[in-house]
Amino acid sequence: RRKLRTDVAAAFPNLSAEQLTEFIPNKEELNVIKIQSHKGEAVTVYMNSKNPILFEIEKALYPTVYTLWVYPDLLPAFSTWPPVLQKLAGGADLMLPGVVVPSSGFPQVERGTLCAVTLLGNRAPVAVAVATMSTAEMLAAGMKGKGFAVLHTYTDHLWEYGDKSSPPTLAPLVTDSAEKESAEDEEELEGKEPVISFSTDPLQHVDVGDLSLKERDSCAILTGKEELRENRAAETAEDANTEVQQEAEDSRTPQEHMDALFNQCFFHALKCKVKKSDLPLLTSTFLRSHMFSCCPAGQQLDIKKSSYKKFSKFLQCMQHQKILQVKELNKGVESIVEVDWKHPEVRAFAVPEGFSSASAAQDSKSEDREQVYQAPEIIPLYGVSTKMIPLFQESGHRKGSILSSSEVRNIVINYVKTNELVDETNKNFVKVNTILCDCLLDKSEQDEISHLKWDDLLSRCLERLQPLHQVTFSGREPIVRKGNIEPIDITIAQRSSNKKVTIIKNLELYGLDPQCVANILQQKVQASATITPVPGTKDRVQVQIQGNQIHHLAKMLLEEYQLPRKYIQGLEKAPKLGRKK
Repeated sequence: RRKLRTDVAAAFPNLSAEQLTEFIPNKEELNVIKIQSHKGEAVTVYMNSKNPILFEIEKALYPTVYTLWVYPDLLPAFSTWPPVLQKLAGGADLMLPGVVVPSSGFPQVERGTLCAVTLLGNRAPVAVAVATMSTAEMLAAGMKGKGFAVLHTYTDHLWEYGDKSSPPTLAPLVTDSAEKESAEDEEELEGKEPVISFSTDPLQHVDVGDLSLKERDSCAILTGKEELRENRAAETAEDANTEVQQEAEDSRTPQEHMDALFNQCFFHALKCKVKKSDLPLLTSTFLRSHMFSCCPAGQQLDIKKSSYKKFSKFLQCMQHQKILQVKELNKGVESIVEVDWKHPEVRAFAVPEGFSSASAAQDSKSEDREQVYQAPEIIPLYGVSTKMIPLFQESGHRKGSILSSSEVRNIVINYVKTNELVDETNKNFVKVNTILCDCLLDKSEQDEISHLKWDDLLSRCLERLQPLHQVTFSGREPIVRKGNIEPIDITIAQRSSNKKVTIIKNLELYGLDPQCVANILQQKVQASATITPVPGTKDRVQVQIQGNQIHHLAKMLLEEYQLPRKYIQGLEKAPKLGRKK
């Protein structure tokens, strides 16, 4: 208990000594429960007053919603719309478009900071999440992409361990001084009659209700004229500013003008023309095919007229600014191998007027898709089969009921304990009654086996249930399918003239676009890649690429896409890397 209090004080320094004592009391009963998450993670839950107050995953402590209702300011909070809660409770993470931007601005957090999620209009948190990017990165990303990885929500299984109470209603704090002042001003004006003055003379202050129709019209005309004068003055000021800017541009030397043109075309090409799948990209191709097409009408790029004199020097300058990385992949031939599309200068660049932004938007969307791909969460599930109904009907389940492995385990354990089937002499064994015999034993075993070990009992039970699996893609509803999920299948086939090809199947099951994967592989290995239908299927396709490309595939699927190795079949067929004799 003392160690727990020390750990809590270190994890949540905002708690005062009194709050800490109240949170983890000295004498009240404190229970510890070990559970397993759907992902298979071991979770330690600390219970106080019949409610879970903390949970621990991999030695990191997290508060539950019950705790946050008592200490709502324990974590930095971000608000979302009430309909989003249902998605979060279903297992989705919180995406940035669903986060409400307050007038006072977001709290400043770093990537990995533990945060609370509240609903608009109520300060009581409904979820605990970890920020996947800092506040500055959220704003720089234009509030797009995944903002928070959700760990625990109101109405989830952890919440069900408690008294299942609803969130209290806590009024939002008014932190913005401007909001406070406006609120005070509104209160002051509530008791006063609305008066409009048209003169500085106090004798001429007139109530709007006392004005005749003509007087009201004349007032409106007066106001309209004043607004027109103000608009004209503003336009004149803007024209003056534009003229000053044009004069400043005209005063530049031809060399400075060419430098500015190269910068404009460079950022335009990066933002609208080049995609991640295009890399590595020859520098000569980048200049000829991408930058030249971004040059405004009536102007021409000429590196000799710039201060750089050579295009390689220009790219070297951009590399120093960490916008891109250039490498000599072949002798004497340089290629762009990496681009930082999140660099402030790239993000801040605005496409000049007159250029079509349709293709740019399409490219940026596809780029976003590539950058934000996340491996789906895959959970094995089990359906109650006809043969297993007698074992599960006591717990209220029937044929077709879908259960997780932990739920199956708990049901079997409760059944054994309720029917007093634990062997008195050796508690590692379970006595086999009639129902267990019919459900779990083969006919040849029924006369021979009278006891089963716990592990054997549970494994037999899982084997005899109908296999299912649940796939959850980021920001989408979970999908439950029959059977075990098919792995991504990689095979090597022999073609004419002893040529080998690599064939990849089942990419769609993991949310990967086969065409996109084929394009990326083609660029990386400089080999021909095609999409062909999978034989014997109607709507499934496979990627076929020349040569044994399993090394490149393994790096892409395991490192870039972060897919677990157990869902990839055929990686052992990679060519052995050795010294050629």
